[in-house]
Amino acid sequence: MSRSMKRAALYGKSGEDVTCLVCERACRIKPGAHGICGNYRNIDGELIHVGYGVLSAIESRPIEIKPLFHYWPNSTALTFSGYGCNFYCPWCQNSHLSFSRPPPGAEPTPPEKLVEMAIRNRDEGLCASFNEPATLFDYLLDLFELGSRKGLYGTVVTNGYFTERAMKMLIEAGADGFSINIKGCPLAKQALTTIDHLKVFRNARKILDLGGHVEMVYLVVTGFNDSEECAEWIFEKHLEYLGESTPIHINRYYPANFWKNPPTPLSKLLKFREMAAKEGIEYVYVGNVGIPDLETTKCPKCGKKLIIRNLHRVVYYKLDGDRCPNCGCKITLRGKYIRK
Repeated sequence: MSRSMKRAALYGKSGEDVTCLVCERACRIKPGAHGICGNYRNIDGELIHVGYGVLSAIESRPIEIKPLFHYWPNSTALTFSGYGCNFYCPWCQNSHLSFSRPPPGAEPTPPEKLVEMAIRNRDEGLCASFNEPATLFDYLLDLFELGSRKGLYGTVVTNGYFTERAMKMLIEAGADGFSINIKGCPLAKQALTTIDHLKVFRNARKILDLGGHVEMVYLVVTGFNDSEECAEWIFEKHLEYLGESTPIHINRYYPANFWKNPPTPLSKLLKFREMAAKEGIEYVYVGNVGIPDLETTKCPKCGKKLIIRNLHRVVYYKLDGDRCPNCGCKITLRGKYIRK
């Protein structure tokens, strides 16, 4: 077995077939074949992670760009990606990675090397992003466990379609920050028709129950999930599963890949922001529009500006621990503010 291959931690067997148990797709894979993401293959009746450590990008990036606004503010994470996906969204802005498979014979990056790079760069953590992290599941287990021993946090930017068992294993390995993309709702039928969007909220709830940090991201895609009915469903499930103190980012979509509809109107984003706030969600942000006030954290009780961001960096920070210095209201926060 090559260095870019590792026996998968989660799978079942049925005769010569194997079933991948990393994500809710639960691909049943025949001998010699791959699952839908292209990273897991049936080799001699075993599920093998053939994309183990095969990375497509590595760079230090602000945590705010994920977006994670209530997690280690102003820190940076060594951000990396692999190849492939389990959703294949037609508007994917990273389709050159997500719609590709790990190059055969590519040299893997050992977890030790990424941890060393993060420490050398003075990053506070590690982040799997750009393509869906489920494609690197077994690699993430090794990486986050090693990183946590070295004092690095572990984060993922994900569609949240892991199995519950896989999600638990990630958290046990050291991942505790999750930026979870809400792709749609039961009313959105133009794409992703086989996805159970409720499972995304189920997983987010599980993360909270296991002590992790969650921020939800609602990319409002023109012509797909941009109806008021869809927005209402998302905000309702957000409150039902996650509560009012879990942040939500309502982000603007731009045409990409196969989806050529025009960008989300700012007026619609602001309307959805008003709807979410009216429903009772305490931290509602509007992203991908470049307006700092829409990315500013305000006290949900007294309205005082507590964290101001500009160009994915914190430019003003005024908290007394995890409380508003004006009224004492407890603010959702994980980690500490990093001065850079």
